[in-house]
Amino acid sequence: MGILNITPDSFYDGAHFLTHDAALARAMQMVDEGVDLIDIGGESTRPGAPAVPLNEELERVLPIIKALRDVGVPLSIDTHKPDVMRAALAEGADLINDIWGLRQPGALELVKQSGCGLCVMHMSGTPQTMQRAPSYQDVVAEVAAFLHARIAELEAAGIERSRISVDPGFGFGKTLEHNYTLLAHLAQLAPADVPLLIGLSRKSMLGAVIDRPASERAAASIAGAICAAERGARIIRVHDVAPTVDALKIWSAVRTADSAR
Repeated sequence: MGILNITPDSFYDGAHFLTHDAALARAMQMVDEGVDLIDIGGESTRPGAPAVPLNEELERVLPIIKALRDVGVPLSIDTHKPDVMRAALAEGADLINDIWGLRQPGALELVKQSGCGLCVMHMSGTPQTMQRAPSYQDVVAEVAAFLHARIAELEAAGIERSRISVDPGFGFGKTLEHNYTLLAHLAQLAPADVPLLIGLSRKSMLGAVIDRPASERAAASIAGAICAAERGARIIRVHDVAPTVDALKIWSAVRTADSAR
C-alpha cells in the first residue's frame, strides 16, 4: 500500500504532493514501482494534528480519486468522516481506511451496503490526545480484543468478513515499548483469515531506535516491513514503494525456496 498524503502537515511528506499534478505524478510513479494499492489521505493523523474541515478534506482528495480511478490498482481513502467516505466511494474508491475503526456516527451504516473493502484500526484516544500517557495492562491482549470485537460487530451488522482488514495502529496511543511488543506478536492480533494492515513507515518508533530523523528512516522502514511480513502482515503501508517491493520479493523468494525443501 503506497501512501499518498495530500496534506501540508503530515509528519514525513507534508506539502510534497499538495498540487494536483504532483499528486498524480507520485501516484503514477508508485504504480511503476509495483504498488498494489494507493492510500489517499487529506488530513494528517500525526500526534497532535489539528482537525481539517470537511470541505477542505473533500477538495484535497476527490479530484485525485477521480483522476486515478482507472490507474490500474485499487484506491483507498484514509478518512474517518462518513461524508468523505460517501463522496470518495462515489468517485471510485475501493477501500475505506479508518483510524477510528468505523466508530464515528453513521460510518458503519454508510459502508454496509457499499461493497468496498474496510480497514479497522485500533487507536487509544484521539490524534490530539493519544500520545499523552498511553497505558495498557497487556497491550497485545487489549489490542487483539478490540480488533476481534470490531470484526464481530461488523459481521453482526451484515458486513462480510472477506471485506475486512485490521490495523493495530502503531503510534496511535502506544509507547515505544507497546509498539515493539505489538510488532513482535502480530500473529496474535487477528484471526488468520482477516488480513493485517501494518503502517510503520518512517515513524518515530523507528527513529527512537536508530536515532535518525524521518528523512533518514528508509532502511529502518524496510526492515520493519520485513519483520511485519514475517509475522503475518498481508498489507504493508509505505512511503518508499520501490525498495520495499524489492525487499519483499527477496523475502518471498526465500520463503518459497524454504517451503519447497
